[in-house]
Amino acid sequence: MQLRNAITDVPGIRVGHADDAQALTGCTVVLCEKGAVGGVDQRGGAPGTRETDLLRPMHLVQKVHAVLLAGGSAFGLDAAAGVMHYLEERSIGFDAQVARVPIVPAAILFDLGVGNPKVRPDAAMGYRACEQATDEPPAEGNVGVGMGASVGKILGMGGAMKSGVGTASIDLGGGCVVGAIVAVNAFGDVIDPGSGRILAGARPAQLGPVKIGGEGPLADTMVVMRGFVGKTALRFATQANTVIGVVATNAGLTKDETNKVAQMAHDGLARAVRPAHTILDGDTVFALSTGEKNVDVSIVGAFAADALAQAIVRAVLGAKPAGGLPAASDLQSL
Repeated sequence: MQLRNAITDVPGIRVGHADDAQALTGCTVVLCEKGAVGGVDQRGGAPGTRETDLLRPMHLVQKVHAVLLAGGSAFGLDAAAGVMHYLEERSIGFDAQVARVPIVPAAILFDLGVGNPKVRPDAAMGYRACEQATDEPPAEGNVGVGMGASVGKILGMGGAMKSGVGTASIDLGGGCVVGAIVAVNAFGDVIDPGSGRILAGARPAQLGPVKIGGEGPLADTMVVMRGFVGKTALRFATQANTVIGVVATNAGLTKDETNKVAQMAHDGLARAVRPAHTILDGDTVFALSTGEKNVDVSIVGAFAADALAQAIVRAVLGAKPAGGLPAASDLQSL
């Protein structure tokens, strides 16, 4: 199978972005209009989500019709109404007899510290993202939900770097594909899972008479954290971070199995973000099963983790400087 390294390689998946390049915020919708078995695993300590309980086992609804990833903090959850409106117009949704109710789980990231905090994704932007949805490989970097994303915020926004949205896919053989799309707005650093090299993250900061983070262009969040041992809090850290994403496959999975894939996909997050799942992050991964390919759930989950890690790396490598923040491409000049 010839893949394009995008979540849209998974049959039945379309992706659309909408954003405000001046305000540096936006949203991204993953559409699965024919319905997909959905799951979720939420591990960070500061989540912002919608319709996640219904994705768990022992709940009535089995399939979802879209997943929304949005900036704007909790305000950005409003964009899901626009996605619902788009789907309802097309008679897509859970059959509740008197109406078809589109099932649209969502997660948000905090980008109010970059760009204009008074402008957030709303229903009109969510609808516009649906209108832009296609099965072509989605744009990466500073686009959609990634427009205002940043990483490496242990020393505050003054030491952060620009991030964005990334996607990837893996051919499992036999016509089965697993793909991922992710917005990276992490507290920690993004690293190359193979070498451990920091690709984007916290930069050294001069705080009073002491320079924190050493002499290089990157401070290494794990090293900086040691300096806070014994203190009551990470005094300078930005408490508004998260990695939110979707993994999808055309393997035929049950609801329990789809939740397991979401859980296993977090391994990829932990490989590419250091540290991950902190109390300051809202790390949330959705999983979608769109097809009927016969593949063991453990195989799907293992490669979902790889796809998510690849997408995270692509999110920072595809980012461009914005909002006063440098990007990975600027590191040689820092």
